[in-house]
Amino acid sequence: MTKSGSQKNRSPSQLIDARIAELGDWRGEMLGRLRAVVKEADPEIIEAWKWRGVPVWEHDGIICTGETYKAVVKMTFAKGASLADPSSLFNSSLEGNARRAIDFFEGDKINERALRNLIRAAVDCNQIKLKKKAPARAKTRKGKKP
Repeated sequence: MTKSGSQKNRSPSQLIDARIAELGDWRGEMLGRLRAVVKEADPEIIEAWKWRGVPVWEHDGIICTGETYKAVVKMTFAKGASLADPSSLFNSSLEGNARRAIDFFEGDKINERALRNLIRAAVDCNQIKLKKKAPARAKTRKGKKP
């Protein structure tokens, strides 16, 4: 993808489409399939384009990213360490206190059901944290405004 001003005129979804197309190999196909699973898991997901070219999916905060490298497509969950992973999808970045990742290699199959559940759990985690951060409403006495 060129570094021209054309990126500024395109939506994050268009930039992700372009990334998938420009890869033109198994990584583009894998990123496209992962993107579809993310959207199936949460139709309200928002696509973003951050850090000079990383697809990001958000719902009340970052859910996960879709990074592409030479030999792997990495799906990093921002709050992955807080999520239950009964299907043991996480196979990378296991040592941190916050993030967890899933590395997909050429020929890997996606456990779509488990991945959808993990994405939904990440959304739930963000929403719970958001509710905890919400400011408490001012208490009022009868007939008096705060």
